[in-house]
Amino acid sequence: MRKPARLPPEQLEPYLLPQPADPTVSPSPIQWRAVFGNDHAVEIEVGSGKGLFLLTSAQAHPGINYLGVEIERKYQLFAATRIAKRGLSNVRLACADARQFLRDRVPTASVQAVHVYFPDPWWKTRHQKRRVFTAEFVGQCERIIGPGGRLHVATDVEDYFRVISGLVAAVPVFRAMPPPAEHEPVHDLDYLTNFERKARQKGQPVYRAIYERGEGERGA
Repeated sequence: MRKPARLPPEQLEPYLLPQPADPTVSPSPIQWRAVFGNDHAVEIEVGSGKGLFLLTSAQAHPGINYLGVEIERKYQLFAATRIAKRGLSNVRLACADARQFLRDRVPTASVQAVHVYFPDPWWKTRHQKRRVFTAEFVGQCERIIGPGGRLHVATDVEDYFRVISGLVAAVPVFRAMPPPAEHEPVHDLDYLTNFERKARQKGQPVYRAIYERGEGERGA
């Protein structure tokens, strides 16, 4: 994929969620209306990478607000450039560790969906503490997703998918939904993410799940 020409900072700024001014002070929860200027439903992508999912979803659903959380600054700016060139006012991008971001910045029951696509499996045992999917992360998803909202997952690593499935199954308010049908792409950008494109072009299977959040609290 050809790298988009970088736009000047002032053109990217409207699409970037500001970093807390003082990192030593606990940041306050986000007010979505202040960020997007409306009360539309909000969906979060954890690990938004180069922004393909945000790009296609924001164009297809202009009445939904999307926030991408990406730990790598260079990918945040790459995605922001793609979004800014299309003037997609319903997308914002945050540069942060998603595990901390969800815990500290996202209000309870304030989002319609959380999307986690092709998270890094961190193969080595000593690195598995860096995995996104932990019991704590699933607990935060339960907290921030409102009743009837959904958690969307996809990975090309079967073992990791089993771990994810077990973690979500341990939270009774999440109900497994029928997995989405396999979509046949019609062009090079007609994939969920860049990682999906790579996996499917290599003929690797992709494991997908959708979980719907019911009413009640954890363990109810």
